[in-house]
Amino acid sequence: MVTIPPYIAFEGAEGCGKSTQAARLAKRLGALLTRETGGTAVGLRIREILHDTDVVHLDPRAEALMAAADRAQHIAEIVRPALDLGRTVVSDRSVYSSLAYQGYGRGLDVEEVRGLNVWATAGIWPTTVVFLDTPDEVVAERMSRRTLDRFEAAGEQFHEAVLRGYREMAAAEPERWITVRAVGSVDAVAEEILLALGERIPR
Repeated sequence: MVTIPPYIAFEGAEGCGKSTQAARLAKRLGALLTRETGGTAVGLRIREILHDTDVVHLDPRAEALMAAADRAQHIAEIVRPALDLGRTVVSDRSVYSSLAYQGYGRGLDVEEVRGLNVWATAGIWPTTVVFLDTPDEVVAERMSRRTLDRFEAAGEQFHEAVLRGYREMAAAEPERWITVRAVGSVDAVAEEILLALGERIPR
């Protein structure tokens, strides 16, 4: 019997293609597709502030608290009810984004950020994380095609730290994380994701 992981999150750097791949996998599985930040009405208002390039001098701790507030509402309103009904949830980003962005990227203590989010999520974390590891030149090319938001425009050093964080977290929890090299066509990457997930996903 094939068992689908109940809570799958897609993670990665800006421009890695996770939103596209999360939507494709959710459709294939008949799963609930959601996202962080902005997966709820409350979260959308928080997202507007977090991603607005006109917002300057936002303290990293304030940023971490806002992201955690979005996540608390998201878990309570969207994720937990779906899981309680036996539905599979596929999320475009999750709690691990805060560890990568506010922890590694902004330089906050990663364990403090983790503790904040254990409380915010009531301990509900993704059972499987699909990390789309994308070469810097591919991300840069994709970013050049669009207007950048506040996180996307944060600078090369920030994004290098975020990517390092993702790679370290993936290496530390191989039983939870699946790393896919996100290069090539959308179809090719989608197939690599299915291959990496292996027997957990119906073919």
